[in-house]
Amino acid sequence: MSDHGRQSFTDKATAAIKPDSEKSTTEHFGDKIKGKSDSAASTLQPQSEKSTTQQVGDAFSSNSNETKPSLAEKAKNAVGLGDK
Repeated sequence: MSDHGRQSFTDKATAAIKPDSEKSTTEHFGDKIKGKSDSAASTLQPQSEKSTTQQVGDAFSSNSNETKPSLAEKAKNAVGLGDK
């Protein structure tokens, strides 16, 4: 379970699994807004206040505000579903 004020892990997984080619413009826009909002919340929330599951979730989604691809993005790219 994600921490209060953070995007749920289910929403993140659903957005990551669905190929970009099958998403509408509205879905692309919504994913981008939710991602930026969750990234900001990740930055503002001190590491010491994050639950263990949130820390793991942030590591999986690469929510550390770095330009490195997340594990989910790497997996999508590996099977040809990513942007790159």
